[in-house]
Amino acid sequence: MSVLPPLRPRPRPGNLREVAEQIEAATGLRVQIVGGSLVMSPTPRGKHAGVIYRLEEAIRPRLPATLVAAEMASIEMPEDPDDYVTPDLTVCPAEFLESDDWLIDPQDVELAVEVISKSEKARDISQKNDWYAVAGVKVLLVVDPRHGTWALHTQPRGGGYQETLRGKYGEEIPLPGPLCLQLATDRLPVYASG
Repeated sequence: MSVLPPLRPRPRPGNLREVAEQIEAATGLRVQIVGGSLVMSPTPRGKHAGVIYRLEEAIRPRLPATLVAAEMASIEMPEDPDDYVTPDLTVCPAEFLESDDWLIDPQDVELAVEVISKSEKARDISQKNDWYAVAGVKVLLVVDPRHGTWALHTQPRGGGYQETLRGKYGEEIPLPGPLCLQLATDRLPVYASG
């Protein structure tokens, strides 16, 4: 019987990004580091991708020339080299698209959009929302195709968002400045039950 060598590198402080990148390369899963823990997400379902596509389609043409809507752009946690998240959609400065960097400073993010996966748990959603607030992301939009609802979180302070506006599909989402636009939600898909 042969013994396989242990998987290298093992997660430890200072190399979580390296481990995350290796997992992504080997499995194709989206890997993030939230609060020092590796968080893996399966490839999004069609309706998950449909929500992102429709939101990006609505946002992109209405952005000032200085901003872009980018999919799969990662946001760093200030002063913690091992923490980052990759929202489904990020509105950030246009110069990011010309950068060799893969992490965006959260202060440069005008909007982060998270679309809830069908199997995501409430605890995981809450932990990720808190991460964005601690990092200082100005506006977080969480869209939940499981229930056809959305939540717009603003004013991060003290480890949480001070303002949260909740709505359901069919109600417009009022994005604050510099975006200053009303996002229609009536065409966003809902996951099938079961």
